Amino acid sequence: MNKKSLKKLLSDLCTASGISGDESEIAQVACEKLKKYCPDAHIQNGNVIGSMGSSEPDAVHIMLDAHLDQIGLIVTEITDDGFVGVGNVGGLDRRWFPAQKVILHGKKKIPGIISTLPPHLNQGEEKVQKIEQVRIDTGYPAEELRNILSLGDSVTFTGITEELAGDRFASPCLDDRAGIASVLYALDELKKEEIPCKVSVLFSNREEVNGAGAKTGCYAINPDIALAVDVSFAGDGTQGTGKAGEGVMIGFSPSLSKKISRDLVCLAAEKNISCQIEVMHGRTGTNADDFSVCREGVKACTLSIPLFYMHTPVEVIDLNDIKYTGKLIAEYLRRGAEC
Repeated sequence: MNKKSLKKLLSDLCTASGISGDESEIAQVACEKLKKYCPDAHIQNGNVIGSMGSSEPDAVHIMLDAHLDQIGLIVTEITDDGFVGVGNVGGLDRRWFPAQKVILHGKKKIPGIISTLPPHLNQGEEKVQKIEQVRIDTGYPAEELRNILSLGDSVTFTGITEELAGDRFASPCLDDRAGIASVLYALDELKKEEIPCKVSVLFSNREEVNGAGAKTGCYAINPDIALAVDVSFAGDGTQGTGKAGEGVMIGFSPSLSKKISRDLVCLAAEKNISCQIEVMHGRTGTNADDFSVCREGVKACTLSIPLFYMHTPVEVIDLNDIKYTGKLIAEYLRRGAEC
């Protein structure tokens, strides 16, 4: 997959909406992308699932996971003066809320702006609004708005989806559309090859709220090994951060399989694939935590893409890290996990 194709793939994934619990639009897009490599790809209880590879009964079964959902808001109130009250879906930092553009997903998509006072009127106060105080202005009067918008409807942040300088790419939902793109990149690398393992792909729902898709999807697939492909914090490489553009972050944690982590590091070195070590002292905060306790236990590891500005409308990654992640996954599947 060349850079132009990768950018097109990311744009298609990132412009499809899908906050936790309302992933139907992104699920359809991801399922169509996956069918190119897994003809049996389908949507099951909100998850996208597909398979490929060996049909031998004793072949090792590897599951690749990346989550579909993004953070957002949910409509909790339509006031008599036509404003929309909301609750958060996933972890949100309300410091950047004022004056953000949003899309409300009612009977039709409605543009809106999160209300804010101009600096001339706020008398120097810079308090962060509580979520109960946040109001969205759509311009509609209350009576008309209530005909097209209902309590429980989703709200997404628009942000920008475009390429920046230096192979950087920005979008509101690279967490975790970048992970989905990495998995698809790996499958594209393998599309003309026979591999010695059975592979199942899980694009899971609700990771940002309760991990339901990971729990139900892994139980249904029942793999031997699971790789959770997600994002992590980009920075200068210290205090648990990874450097953008310098490779996939391979996870080490008490909740992960140390053998798989070490195998992936050795494989990256052997194949000259740029990688970084991510050490987590407890739970990983990813779907891998749920995989490790699924059924009798699944050997799990995390592969993470360094991400700037996590859980904002302007998340940024380096396109090369998607390539490094995809290439390492492809090499691991070529080996059938025998590193």
